[in-house]
Amino acid sequence: MELFEQMRREYEHGEGTINGVARKFGVHRRMVRQAVASAVPPARKRPARQRPTLGPVAAFIDEILEADRHAPRKQRHTAHRIWRRVQQEKPEWPVGESTVRRYVRQRKGDLGLVTRDTFIPQSYAWGIEAQVDWYEAWAEVEGERTKVCVFCMRSMASGAAFHRAYRHATQQAFLEAHEEAFAYFGGVFRQLRYDNLKSAVQKILRGRQREETARFVAFRSHWGFESEFCNPARGNEKGGVEGEGGWFRRNHLVPVPVAPDLAQVNALLVAGCREDEQRVIAGRTHTVGAAMVLEREHLLPLAHEGFDLAAVSFPMVNSSGCVKVRTNWY
Repeated sequence: MELFEQMRREYEHGEGTINGVARKFGVHRRMVRQAVASAVPPARKRPARQRPTLGPVAAFIDEILEADRHAPRKQRHTAHRIWRRVQQEKPEWPVGESTVRRYVRQRKGDLGLVTRDTFIPQSYAWGIEAQVDWYEAWAEVEGERTKVCVFCMRSMASGAAFHRAYRHATQQAFLEAHEEAFAYFGGVFRQLRYDNLKSAVQKILRGRQREETARFVAFRSHWGFESEFCNPARGNEKGGVEGEGGWFRRNHLVPVPVAPDLAQVNALLVAGCREDEQRVIAGRTHTVGAAMVLEREHLLPLAHEGFDLAAVSFPMVNSSGCVKVRTNWY
């Protein structure tokens, strides 16, 4: 703006010619003509940059983002997941992750899919605490899209996690998943943190006190760990497992997995857990798998035999000679 003012003044009261003003200020004659015509510089035109690398895969990325409109909200693609799919499914078109991130950020803004997460790093002693939670996900099982309940146990020191899917979050599934998780980690954590799920808590008392179910108390006594429960509606008190569920779902359950049965879904989940052992969590020096090996020495030993997981009930016989167990008549 100041340069235009000086050129206009020089043209009116100094050199008086386009060529003279251009020589004095070392600019092109076109700019002098623009200054003479208007005191306000014209808007600079920015040429559209070509994307020779991204161009061949842009349509593929757009298809993924468009499909996300109909996918479960918590199982949509992140930019990193899209870049990995481009590497796997379009290897003939190599493209950098930063290029994909910029394009996805722009397209997600257009589609209204942009979110921001904030995390606060914490530190924990080896083998002391793990957090437990259920989360929901979708899977194509036997040709039908089905909502499954996924059990997750996450070590807070190593960052390793175990995931297992069930059709229903029953107490029997809850206890069985614990034993599968203990076998995966190679030991038992000294303290497990939960929310107030019905499989463990019968009644919430004052403060941190809980009236726990008899079956959960017996299970806890069998394996030798302590339990800690969060305050009601305070998921941030077990933020490690809350964030783990979302991270795992975005990176291993997107797109929605397809499997012939639930056993195959669980095989995919275990493969995802093993794959995550190779990653390094931000701010740490060891991989998750290496930290898991270090932590295993500090865990409580596994019990010699598992807990009796069979559910016992005493239903009433009706006039037709049938009994009802959960939702089924026998």
